Amino acid sequence: MEARIKIDPSIQHGKPVIAGTRVPVARVLGALASGMSFEEVMEEYGLGEEDIRAALRFAAELIESEQFYPLQPTKP
Repeated sequence: MEARIKIDPSIQHGKPVIAGTRVPVARVLGALASGMSFEEVMEEYGLGEEDIRAALRFAAELIESEQFYPLQPTKP
């Protein structure tokens, strides 16, 4: 796991956060997805560029480690 990402049950109910903050990784990803630039996210949440990149790497690794199974179409 990324050193800049922390999971602690006593912080944000155990959701992954940027280490040293209470900013959830999901909030960073959501901000980027909504169109905010790295600079805007950094200013809004007091993060560094490496924090944002760590959040992106964490999400990519999480998706890569998941197993996906195609759904079978249901018959009417």
